[in-house]
Amino acid sequence: MAGLIARWRDLIATGWATLRGAESEAWRNLQSELAPGHQWRDRVVVLAFAAVTGLLVVGLAYLSDVGVHAFAQLSRATPLGTWIAFVWTPAVTVALVWWTRRFVPGAMGSGIPQVLRALDTEMPEQQRRWAVSLRVSLHKVGLVAGGMLAGLSIGREGPAVQVGAGVMLSTRRWLSSRSTIDGHDLMVAGAAAGLAAAFNTPLGGIVFALEQLSRRRGINHSSLVIAAIVLAGLVSISVFGNISYFGQLRVQDLSSSLLVPGLVVALATGLAGGLFSRLIVASAQGLPDRFSGWRRQYPLRFAAGCGLAVAAIAVVTDGATAGAGYAPTRAMLEARADVPPLFTLLKFCATWLSTWSGVPAGLFAPSLAIGASIGHDIAQLSSLSPEATLPLIALGMVGFLAAATQEPITAFIIVMEMVAGHSMVLSLMACAMVASGVSRLVARPLYGQLALLLPVPPATPPAPTSTPPNPPAA
Repeated sequence: MAGLIARWRDLIATGWATLRGAESEAWRNLQSELAPGHQWRDRVVVLAFAAVTGLLVVGLAYLSDVGVHAFAQLSRATPLGTWIAFVWTPAVTVALVWWTRRFVPGAMGSGIPQVLRALDTEMPEQQRRWAVSLRVSLHKVGLVAGGMLAGLSIGREGPAVQVGAGVMLSTRRWLSSRSTIDGHDLMVAGAAAGLAAAFNTPLGGIVFALEQLSRRRGINHSSLVIAAIVLAGLVSISVFGNISYFGQLRVQDLSSSLLVPGLVVALATGLAGGLFSRLIVASAQGLPDRFSGWRRQYPLRFAAGCGLAVAAIAVVTDGATAGAGYAPTRAMLEARADVPPLFTLLKFCATWLSTWSGVPAGLFAPSLAIGASIGHDIAQLSSLSPEATLPLIALGMVGFLAAATQEPITAFIIVMEMVAGHSMVLSLMACAMVASGVSRLVARPLYGQLALLLPVPPATPPAPTSTPPNPPAA
């Protein structure tokens, strides 16, 4: 009995000593964490700029919605209001292209290729500021809103990536000299926060950072990315509410009767998305044809021609192809017959022409609209009920987005969060993988190819060369 009591006494003493040691170690860790004041100052600065990122993305979303609404009101202002688009759209498109080429050429296009280029550690600082900076971000917000006002078929989510990266990169000037946070991690955090706030999809922002932005180098401060996404998301939620992009829709899992139509959707979106990606890259690169030559020689005239074609498509579809495509996509998800015939082809062409014109334009939301229309069309051809049509629309959205961007994980996470489709995670994942695989047979990754085509200026101006007026005789 005495031996048992002694053993219990020793056990209690050992446990108490261990507890005291752990307490002392925890106190020392807390002291070491609180001691360097510059670290907390840097963290406060980074979090403050993350909140500013959320504000700018919210402003981008609000101004874009105002632009779409204003264009719709302009088209319906008078009995001949629809035909005003033939003048209004080309004129505003030319103004946007002129402003972009004159003042902020780094804001041209989606914005994701610029971020990918700026993440290259070997890129000189001057070239990085050309592609990603606070100045470029502020211009990008106004230019994208102007594209919506013009009635172009563009999105705001890709530009939100560049906006967030530019805001967070500007944080460096306010950090202490001993800070270990570098520009790479700041840009990744800002880009992920921008995408997450634009779609209200925090998981999508994290996956996008891991899948697309951290291929060349890992993230040293992963908590920085999460904190930026959380703060930017809170700012977005405080303005728009905690709702998904397309509302609280409940997409059910695929039944066995939808396996064949679902496979057809995956193959069709993979092929269409691959062709779309290849067409975008070929247009940006330029081909030895008359239109590419016209674009190189007369960029403003070419922009006017693209705007005129987009206006004609908008008139034919009664404005359904204008903007990001939120309204027709929502109509298809809610089983409302508000989608015009041939919407898939016309939205495809309007998005391509809008991008080709040279205005700052995102591709995420238009890709979702095109994919939703493909799923809707296949469901209609299969004579499916409205309940069975909804899963095919969701599959079309994830399939075309995955095929166009070749980011299957990001695509299925974003669509799953947007349509509350947690019950069909495996179906969305399978469709994204199949569509992305088909797209790889047709085209190479979109944003990587566009990043290589960016006309980045030289890092330093060339030194002036002068010839002596009277060269010495030999």
